[in-house]
Amino acid sequence: MKHGRGISASRIGKGLRKQFLAGILVIVPIAAAILILRWLFFYIDGILQPAAEYLFGYTVPGLGFALTVVLIYLAGVIATSIVGKRLVGYGESLLARVPVFRYIYSSVKQIMEAFARPRESGFIQVVLVEFPKAGMWVIGFVTSESRCESGETLITVFIPTSPNPTSGYMEIVRERDIVRTNIPIDDALRMVLSAGRVSLKEVAARLGAERVDR
Repeated sequence: MKHGRGISASRIGKGLRKQFLAGILVIVPIAAAILILRWLFFYIDGILQPAAEYLFGYTVPGLGFALTVVLIYLAGVIATSIVGKRLVGYGESLLARVPVFRYIYSSVKQIMEAFARPRESGFIQVVLVEFPKAGMWVIGFVTSESRCESGETLITVFIPTSPNPTSGYMEIVRERDIVRTNIPIDDALRMVLSAGRVSLKEVAARLGAERVDR
């Protein structure tokens, strides 16, 4: 009887742990998302809150956030107009003359454009690269190709970090050190953003073929 009771208590304990873990997996992501959104809201709200206080004489919670969103939208409207494009181009030409700021601005802009419009901003193809050591494969995006004096093709590959693809590594590799794929750039980005939860069958197929070739 004691043995049976021990098994029953063990099962109950396992069930409780399983349910508790399931509860954590539900509550923690929701709580984290709420905290991040709350922080983002108050951070953005605080940017233009002084302006709102100056105009109305008192703070209006959420007004700074609303003004920021409206300002971003208006900036987009202006930037997409004919006159706006010329103004933006002129402004960027002025910023390009500032020694340090120009590098930061151009780098951030290129990264943002790469992930906002991957097909228009230089991502040529999705490839697989052994990184950071042999036997470990990562998804990379080809940004340029060139041929050196020896006739060998060198590939510049951007390897994004996951799940934040706006940072990563730039690698210059030889043609024979990459595995080219037909994976759409958007699908590869989704895989990176999901930390691999969105799997791609072609990755497994290409890696399997690579191992056979070796």
